[in-house]
Amino acid sequence: GTFLVQDGSVQSAPVSVVVKPLMKLAVSGSRAIGAILTLTGRITPWKSGQVHLVVAHKGVSLHVRQGSDGRFRARLPTTRWLRYLARVRLVPAAGYAPIVRSFWVAVKLPPLGQGSMGPSVRWLETLLARQHYAALGIDRVFRYDTRDAVLAFQKVHGLVRSGYVSRAVWLVLRRAHIPLAHVRSGTHIEVEKHRQILFEVRHGRVFKVAHVSTGATGNTPHGHWHIYSKTPGFNSLGMYYSMYWCRGFAIHGYHSVPAYPASHGCVRTPIWYAPRIYSRSTFGESVYVFP
Repeated sequence: GTFLVQDGSVQSAPVSVVVKPLMKLAVSGSRAIGAILTLTGRITPWKSGQVHLVVAHKGVSLHVRQGSDGRFRARLPTTRWLRYLARVRLVPAAGYAPIVRSFWVAVKLPPLGQGSMGPSVRWLETLLARQHYAALGIDRVFRYDTRDAVLAFQKVHGLVRSGYVSRAVWLVLRRAHIPLAHVRSGTHIEVEKHRQILFEVRHGRVFKVAHVSTGATGNTPHGHWHIYSKTPGFNSLGMYYSMYWCRGFAIHGYHSVPAYPASHGCVRTPIWYAPRIYSRSTFGESVYVFP
């Protein structure tokens, strides 16, 4: 504000004084991808201005909740960027000086495997689901279905077929998109022997991607076929929810679906996945098998 000194009839020239507020900051939570990371702080005096938070090099403003006591809080992103500069700025009220504080946020990419739990697993499953990899759902637990989805992703992108999520897998996953069908029209099933993957295609677009295992000797016949028979449940050979498309060759669930060709010629799918594709497929539906 503006101040002056007066002694009797003598008065000094007015002097403007700008008050510099105090700003305290703290970051709490986890920096792992998908986790909750929170910025909290306090401005003293509480009426000294409005707090703004910006991801500096992206020019993106983040929402800040500011209370009447000068306390404020905001969520820091852990999924959009792996490293960014966060800038906290006080837009001052009249008579107060501005404040700018900056700090770097580095998001961690934790290794994940079957049995892992937590928000990073949830974000992994969210990304896989967005790209249409088949799984049972999205939660915080890395189960067998998550492993199968990771295997399918690794096969599609030519990564090591481990079912384990390394930093390399995270980096590819963050930039990947829904795979493209070979035949971009109609509703059908595509099996690719080279990559050991199956696409459920709806109206020319990939609806689901699954990890499969075809014939160990390369004997799974390639070409354009049609589903001519369906048998639910298990049969005497341990085949589960079978769909036959060429002589005795079928797409079916099986207790063992390794990351490489291992069947007698059929297309093995994970047990949990078999009833799902079975229920979505119809008699006469096309099955394309590519080398």
